[in-house]
Amino acid sequence: MTFPYPPTRTVEVFEDVAGVRVPDPYRWLEQETDEVRRWQRRQAELAAAVIYDGQDPEAFRGLIQKYDSGSRPALPRCAAGRWFRAVTPPDGGPPTVVVADQPFGAGRPVTSLAQFGDEENPAFLSWMAPAPDGRVLALGICTDGSEHNTIRLVEVASGRLLGGAPEQVLHSAWTGGVSWLPDSSGFYFFALTGSPQEFRQAVFLHRLGAPSGNTTAEPIPVGEDSREYTLVQTSPDGRWAVASHRVGSPIPVAVRDLSEPGSAWRPFVTECPGTIAGHIVGDHYIAVTDVAAPRGRVVAIPLDAANAGDPAGWTELVPEGDTVLRSLTPVGRHLYLSEFDRTFAKVRIIDRSGATAGGVPLPGRGALAAPFFALTALAFGAHTDDFVFAFSTLTSSWGVYRHRPGETEVETLSAPTVALDAELEAGRAVASDGVAVPYHVVRPAGSDPTRAAPTLISAYGAANVPLLPQYQPDMAAFVAAGGVLVQAYLRGGGEFGRDWYQAAHREKRHVRDADLVAVAEHLIAEGLTSADRLALTGGSDGGLMCGVAVTTRPDLWRAVLPREPLLDLIGGTRDPYLDFVIRKAWADPDDPAEVRRLLRLSPYELVGPGVFPAVYVQAGATDPRCRPWHARKFAARMQAAQEGEAPILLHVFDNAGHGAATPHDVAVAQDAEWLAFLVRTLDLRGPVSRPEPT
Repeated sequence: MTFPYPPTRTVEVFEDVAGVRVPDPYRWLEQETDEVRRWQRRQAELAAAVIYDGQDPEAFRGLIQKYDSGSRPALPRCAAGRWFRAVTPPDGGPPTVVVADQPFGAGRPVTSLAQFGDEENPAFLSWMAPAPDGRVLALGICTDGSEHNTIRLVEVASGRLLGGAPEQVLHSAWTGGVSWLPDSSGFYFFALTGSPQEFRQAVFLHRLGAPSGNTTAEPIPVGEDSREYTLVQTSPDGRWAVASHRVGSPIPVAVRDLSEPGSAWRPFVTECPGTIAGHIVGDHYIAVTDVAAPRGRVVAIPLDAANAGDPAGWTELVPEGDTVLRSLTPVGRHLYLSEFDRTFAKVRIIDRSGATAGGVPLPGRGALAAPFFALTALAFGAHTDDFVFAFSTLTSSWGVYRHRPGETEVETLSAPTVALDAELEAGRAVASDGVAVPYHVVRPAGSDPTRAAPTLISAYGAANVPLLPQYQPDMAAFVAAGGVLVQAYLRGGGEFGRDWYQAAHREKRHVRDADLVAVAEHLIAEGLTSADRLALTGGSDGGLMCGVAVTTRPDLWRAVLPREPLLDLIGGTRDPYLDFVIRKAWADPDDPAEVRRLLRLSPYELVGPGVFPAVYVQAGATDPRCRPWHARKFAARMQAAQEGEAPILLHVFDNAGHGAATPHDVAVAQDAEWLAFLVRTLDLRGPVSRPEPT
């Protein structure tokens, strides 16, 4: 079948990277010109027309919305004994921030997001941080889906918008927004120093009540020209401040004694290849670390240590065990230690000496809600009197719970609203080097496990980020429509500790792709599915995984669906943000040998004439991380190279970014079209099932 793709010209352009000459025939699609926007719009129209031909878009939107209930766990924030949370009205209008005496109490409105946006550019709440005394509420407001947000300050008592807020733009919410000083006089924040495209950031200190402009750069010694993220943590008593540096594997790079007038930041742990992620507890930094413990241990580092980087001066509180330690949260005089037991969450309670003081009885076998990166978790794991957490499973949506030290049960604050009528199984595939790669299978209840089923593999395997066995509304809707979901835990992710992550890092990035192939071939060999009924999806770096899979093993798939994808590693070296990511996670683009290795990993460069399965590439027009030109260039090259009959479709959604700040109605439209493509391509029954109440 021939599809009426928009005419796409090529250009004779070459990129010279460290002396390696690379052709780039679709370079013109990197520009945001009228010509490119017209081309992009026609691609979106074609994608929707092909996908929804004979299918009802509203039925798919309805199915996504049914399973979307409770899918975004927004934990309430506590300050001065009161709880702040955002409430979306039943009609889906702009959320209102309310304050209440209980985590989910009715409370009273503080402010509506309606005042920060309009109908065309609705305001999205990227983060929320009440001052410790509860008098001022800081909000991160994004109005274009890009994650770029600005700080707004609201007086809690009156709801009045305060003047004099910092003017700097925050690139994302990866450092939690703002870190308040314990006395509520001001806050630290991490923001851009220039345009988002330049991707230069620094820590700033803002003081309340001072003349406008009293925002100063904080001279934290993080190393010259560092593009890494930095988060400032303060002690509850106001004496200490610690600067944690690096988003994926943070370390406490600097410390400051705030009790000494005029004190300066001094280096703390500056040379460490691993992770040291924790909190200030008394005069120590107590942290989960993978230094000398790939699965993690808990250590206490004296904040006044002369050589904090020497592990010999650390006190081990919890030794490495069989589980993977991920994070800790100070709660009163105790520490709540989050860990993974074969990907499933556990929470252990220890005292400040490391002695076990019990555990949290979780509602099932699933996952705690956690930020994408370890550094971000430090912003939300501050000192509290209660352990409030969100929890879900692969088959039940998010609930919010509370546990107090000494109690034997958890209190349900907000119950899950969706239960998927499905069965959960576990399996393992053996990779080419003999390593077992785990996966979970979610199949519709009552389906025959001996018959080859339409199956979707979802995977990531990168950046030390764990793929969690948690509820995802789009995946739940896919299962409700008759599909089988396989969530694969590939090397490169953070599910099984540092060794698992390092096994597919930098020069070993190809291991992730081999693991994926091993899982796909295993599922086919076991009869769970067949190549003509198997689909693959992944987002961001997982989108790159999809691009490699469809170009190197097109025979394995019926459909491949990259989302918000990174697809052109060579072009990425011209983007300051991606250049930072590529140098950290892939290779040195100043080294010719490393550039040639990048060419073997870059989907855009891997495209050549051949017979490919159906492809649907989805991206956001305002994505600041994987800019939409990755999707445009890859789709154009694939459309030209396709010698088979399956469609190569592209939809770049307006007012959508990398997912973290995409407005809800846009996210529903994205998920609905994604699901409709799978239903059509895998010949599923479509939107007929409905979620059952729990």
